[in-house]
Amino acid sequence: MGDYLMGQECIRFSNVVKRFGNILALNNVSFSIPCMGRYALLGPNGAGKSTTLKILAGLITPDYGEVLIKGLKPGTMEVKKILGYLPEDPMPYRAMTVRENLEYIAALRGLPNPKERAEEMMEMFDLKEYENIQAGKLSRGNIQKLSLALVLLHNPEIVLLDEPLNYLDIPTQEKVINELKTMKSTFLISTHIMSIATRLTDHVIMINRGSIVWQGEINQLKAMAKEDEPIESVVARLMTLGG
Repeated sequence: MGDYLMGQECIRFSNVVKRFGNILALNNVSFSIPCMGRYALLGPNGAGKSTTLKILAGLITPDYGEVLIKGLKPGTMEVKKILGYLPEDPMPYRAMTVRENLEYIAALRGLPNPKERAEEMMEMFDLKEYENIQAGKLSRGNIQKLSLALVLLHNPEIVLLDEPLNYLDIPTQEKVINELKTMKSTFLISTHIMSIATRLTDHVIMINRGSIVWQGEINQLKAMAKEDEPIESVVARLMTLGG
């Protein structure tokens, strides 16, 4: 893959258009993320956030535009090795236990000691007591924890997370936030909640109805606030202007 240092471009999304039938999901969307950057993709439901992440993960292809991850096309083996992607409603292998899921994916990814790595991830996400329970029988919150563990298993260089705190209780949210903050990775986190963006990232790409309406540092966003105006209100104003 070559050495991509902090500040170099790790993600390029250039003039991307994507349609689903008559629906224009992404309308000439462009942004870039430097290596080690921590960016939030912020927007309401149906804005195009999940479509953007699916394109970056190589699950769907754009109708037009250029998408590169460390200079390579999404979906290639080289990119898959360094990428971790959490979809909005993930589902591990239902018939496998928590431990089996972790060990299987660790082995698939060629990690040197799958059993040991599975143990570490169960400890990290408080899944040890569920290790012999099939994924299909877990609560929605524990499925989310297992899914996060599977995504982060190989310490990916580039992490794409679609609503990562969905279904998690507050103590677990705090634990996940702290774990994600310690990672030295390039992050793009899709969310419709501004507080999640401010906790996990320092830059925002704001999207509405398939178009970018604003992008920049979270500090810039805060500076746009009128006296005593919450940041959510600033976001709402920008979304209305761009909608």
